[in-house]
Amino acid sequence: MKISFLLQNAYGIGGTIRSTFNVAGALAARHDVEIVSIHRTGGTPKLPLDRKVKLVHLVDTRPETGADRDNPLLQQDSAHVPPVEAKGAHFSALTDKRVAEHLARTDADVVIATRPGLVMYLAEFGQDRYLRIGQEHRIYGTHEPNIRAAQDRAIPHLDAHTAVSEADATTHREQFPGIRTKLIALPNGVPASEVEPSDGNAKLVVAAGRLIPVKRYDLLVKAWATVAAAHPDWSLRIYGRGPQQAKLREQIDTLGLNEHITLMGAHSPIETEWAKGSIAAVTSREESFGMTIVEAMNCGVPVVATDCPHGPGEIINDGTDGLLVPVGDSDGIAKGLLKLIEDDELRRAMGRAARVSAERYHPDSIARQYEELIASLGGDTAAATTAHTSADEAESAPVPLAKMLRRTAGKIIRPLRRTVAKPAKPTVKTALKDIVRKPLRCTASCRVDADGNIHVSVDRKGLSGDNLSLTVTRRKEGKPVSVPLRQPTTATGPWTAVLDHRELRLGEGRWDLHVVRGEDGARRRVVSHLAEGRGLVELEPLPGTPFTWWVPYPTVDGYLALRAWHRTRHAEARTVRQSGAALMVEGTLHGTEFTSESNPVVVGTPRIEGAEPVTAEVIVVNKSAFTVALPYERLRAARAVGENTVWDLALRLTPDGEPIKIARLVGDIVDRNKTDLYPTVDGVRPYFTVNSDLAVTCPAPDGN
Repeated sequence: MKISFLLQNAYGIGGTIRSTFNVAGALAARHDVEIVSIHRTGGTPKLPLDRKVKLVHLVDTRPETGADRDNPLLQQDSAHVPPVEAKGAHFSALTDKRVAEHLARTDADVVIATRPGLVMYLAEFGQDRYLRIGQEHRIYGTHEPNIRAAQDRAIPHLDAHTAVSEADATTHREQFPGIRTKLIALPNGVPASEVEPSDGNAKLVVAAGRLIPVKRYDLLVKAWATVAAAHPDWSLRIYGRGPQQAKLREQIDTLGLNEHITLMGAHSPIETEWAKGSIAAVTSREESFGMTIVEAMNCGVPVVATDCPHGPGEIINDGTDGLLVPVGDSDGIAKGLLKLIEDDELRRAMGRAARVSAERYHPDSIARQYEELIASLGGDTAAATTAHTSADEAESAPVPLAKMLRRTAGKIIRPLRRTVAKPAKPTVKTALKDIVRKPLRCTASCRVDADGNIHVSVDRKGLSGDNLSLTVTRRKEGKPVSVPLRQPTTATGPWTAVLDHRELRLGEGRWDLHVVRGEDGARRRVVSHLAEGRGLVELEPLPGTPFTWWVPYPTVDGYLALRAWHRTRHAEARTVRQSGAALMVEGTLHGTEFTSESNPVVVGTPRIEGAEPVTAEVIVVNKSAFTVALPYERLRAARAVGENTVWDLALRLTPDGEPIKIARLVGDIVDRNKTDLYPTVDGVRPYFTVNSDLAVTCPAPDGN
């Protein structure tokens, strides 16, 4: 059976795309499956797609290379999709034309439309020779009225229409009494996580999703003020981008929660970040399903979620694998979070139960439900099980004409081939030559152990040869450091290597990973599959000198890389607080320690002429801990006239001693300058540089 999914844009990132990819991949194990992307906006999809799934597009608008980017029909309104939906999904007269042509010629047995505009297209242009199924990924009553009305007109022309929750399927049945279209619930498919699950120990709560009003992250931030007051050692991370980002940033600044809440930006794949947390938070006023809930549960993380329409209550078993709290109630959210924060055993038990509960949403299970739906609509159930038929049954099945012609041609050609002289048996040398000429294709995952060492696993697919090594090369330097790659211990296992802190001395900077083949020197950069940093969240630096810290990460173009810091001595800025009169820094010293003879100071060195250095006395807490207060007034008095002034901060064990940079390096975050942000208070703003060193800026006074 051939199943075709209509997707607005397979080259983006979103829940509908992710769910479609997941279920399509599961169905492809038994069927011919394609995804028809109405738009193509990139070279390759950003989310992983099973190789068995064929991906095609109808309109190519890629910058510079897209064949349709200048097509005048793109600027003409769609005649079949309401303006609000058309604008949001970029439907136009051109998509009208291309989708109509595609639906007229497709050889699919089943066509599945994944958003309102596509449901409208399928109802308008679809053919009776294939089953037509629509999907609803939101909630019935949440669509703009014109979209809702158009979709209501389209649904009766389909064979089936699915909702992602039983509650919403019930609503649909109430809205369409007596309709022949089958209206059922089919949840999204969420694969089991490949990452090492959370152990529930990290003092970290994670939330993830688009920063939009419906997610009510403002309630989460407000609730966290209560949590931080009771447990200041716990932190909250919010992953995602969206129009609410600036408002959330302002709210965090106003509440003084900069050291407690981090806006992390978008991250894919997100499961590596779920696994870093011990609790997940979902505070939406509505959730059609809740893929983030299932993703977190797959990683062994219990979820505190608002009991909103419709998804959370169907996913979470309240009190067993997570908690449901009142909608729109920041105090209720705080209470739920505190319950799990303050009960270690309950938190861990819920995490274990969450992993079990999430199994029912595995794509294989959802794919079987789609097959049952198709069979109930009169689809070819035999085709749905061809992968399980016996050899005798396959022989007795009718043979299509095209396949019969290929078989006949094969009977004629094969004897002719047998008359051709066989080539000489290859020698060991020629066989080796054939092997080493195969190009390398390297994909790897990595994990961090309790000592901060990085364990790299390179997928055996795409590798050839026996003498392989892993190299790490600092950018702009070009001098690789080689680490042996150990051969797989099983038939399907990966090649492995360990980047050991004690053996490698990696200079400060960014390092790229390559696989090198010894036979011919072939070298290929390693693509990142999963860069797991869970082990870094609670990790502390090894004692002694030098101070070293490594953070593995995926680059923006998808490769596996390593950020390394290597310093003889280091002052870690654990906490940066902005009081009413001074900048307060609490930190720890590494690679050396305070002694009875120490007379430490913090020195701010200006980057421009005309500004003065600033100093502040350091309070020694113990041999490695310190605090310092840098008065705003002192900074304002030392700034240059008419120019913004920046000071780089360093600690000196004695007033004339060697400077030790103050930085924030410990942890799993690669670029602190993008995440650890502070407001301007009394004309002074602290910030972390691109190297994660602490600096302070003070603008010139008005009128100068």
